[in-house]
Amino acid sequence: MEKKVVEDQEMENDKPISIWSLFFLYPIALVLLFEEWGWEPLAAFFDRLARLPVWSSVERKITLLPPWSVLFVFGIPVVALLPIKLLALYLFGNGHVVIGTSLLITAKIFGTAFCARLFQLTKPALMKIGWFSRWYPQWKKWKDRIFRKIRRSSFWQMMQKVKSKVKIFWERIHPPRLKKKL
Repeated sequence: MEKKVVEDQEMENDKPISIWSLFFLYPIALVLLFEEWGWEPLAAFFDRLARLPVWSSVERKITLLPPWSVLFVFGIPVVALLPIKLLALYLFGNGHVVIGTSLLITAKIFGTAFCARLFQLTKPALMKIGWFSRWYPQWKKWKDRIFRKIRRSSFWQMMQKVKSKVKIFWERIHPPRLKKKL
């Protein structure tokens, strides 16, 4: 009986998206999708960096920070990427749209990778902050609801097929290398 009630509540939460949501939620959803697709692979990139002694030492120090200091650490990518974003705007203003766009996309990719890694390192400390521990589960629930809607869409299904075909093509032209045993 309880399972039926939970399923009914989930169905109520999955009502069609309104016109208002179309203009506000879908753009946010696109950003979330980028981060969802990029979050784990980009975090894995930083996992490999963590094998370097200097990087490992910095990460260890970050995990030892008190909860409120961790929030400051999240400002680092914002501050570090600001000059790059300003340069991209300058390039846009001077007619270099392709270079400016490439620069913004690259900055977004590396910023996302850095934030993904930071979040992995600092989530335990963040969950000790009252407002974060209250709002994060709600944020996650909202995000998961949006993703369920998007994953059911025909566009998503089509993109999954395209992604699969691109992966097969990529593996065909770039076969995996055999790793040498040391």
